[in-house]
Amino acid sequence: MAVIRSAMIYSAFLSLLLTTHSHAQSEEQFYSGKTLQMIIGVSPGGGYDTWGRIVARHIVKKIPGQPNAVPQNMPGAGSITAGNYIYSAAPKDGSVLGILNRDAPLAPMTGSAAARFDATKFSWIGTPTVETNVCVLSRNSKIRTVEELKTHELILGAVGPGSGSYNYPKAVAALLGLKIKIISGFPGSTDVFLALERGEVDGMCESLDSVESKKPGAIANKQLHVLFQGGMEPSAELPGVPFIRDFARNEEERQAIRLLYAGQGLGRPFIGPPDLPVERLKALRTAFDETMKDPDFLAEAKKLRLDVDPRSGLQLEDLVKELYSAPKELVRKLGELVR
Repeated sequence: MAVIRSAMIYSAFLSLLLTTHSHAQSEEQFYSGKTLQMIIGVSPGGGYDTWGRIVARHIVKKIPGQPNAVPQNMPGAGSITAGNYIYSAAPKDGSVLGILNRDAPLAPMTGSAAARFDATKFSWIGTPTVETNVCVLSRNSKIRTVEELKTHELILGAVGPGSGSYNYPKAVAALLGLKIKIISGFPGSTDVFLALERGEVDGMCESLDSVESKKPGAIANKQLHVLFQGGMEPSAELPGVPFIRDFARNEEERQAIRLLYAGQGLGRPFIGPPDLPVERLKALRTAFDETMKDPDFLAEAKKLRLDVDPRSGLQLEDLVKELYSAPKELVRKLGELVR
């Protein structure tokens, strides 16, 4: 027993020594020669994947020590799988960052049993853009207005529960009494667009940024019809397109729709695990902010048709805290609607 106790004490001492050494290193010393793992919580090919890879390529140039970057896709449950990994299993030393589906951090609010994390404790790094969600339909769809959905069924494709392609139309349909059928389980939004082209679904609800990245010019050329838009505010890029909150019939519905789409303010959120060393988190946030202004990054984003409209990690942190302080009854109701 004495030997076991001595071994336990030694192990604890060694762990403390290594942790103290890691914290004592300068950020340049820590990152020099290391690899930054960028977890991308979706399958390859979509908007999140594009953002994850472009940010990974450029942020390492701004991080002291200039580590290498290795993107790794970790799809599953609308990015909840990646969120769980970053929260619990990833090293808490700044060597792992990730990008999640904007709605994944809100999953615990709506009672998702799969989400085993506290979003208020993530290390919020920033977002390169804020979002507008659009429900786009094939030009062959007979439906053209929201009012028609009160009497005619619309079939939409979706990634799955926890994703915006599923949560937004499902909740909106329940709140406003619209006939929307959702076919979920697609690996990613690229797969839904393929189903749309084959005529298997009428359309999907997706971020405007992602639609324009995958289908350049499709909205302007009327190849895709925007049925409605949702977000914190109407997008200046979509004049005349109905804003879904305007269809609310009372104040309760307006509040519910505003909370539903509040995740659009998270944009394409980049996060780290909880409890990062203070100076390391500061260095990562500074590197992200500097990346958003870097001419090479901006030039590549423009080439990829990505709209850069960033928010800082602190802004995201404050927004998440605000969202999690919403009235519990309203949150409960939304949670029931998206299950």
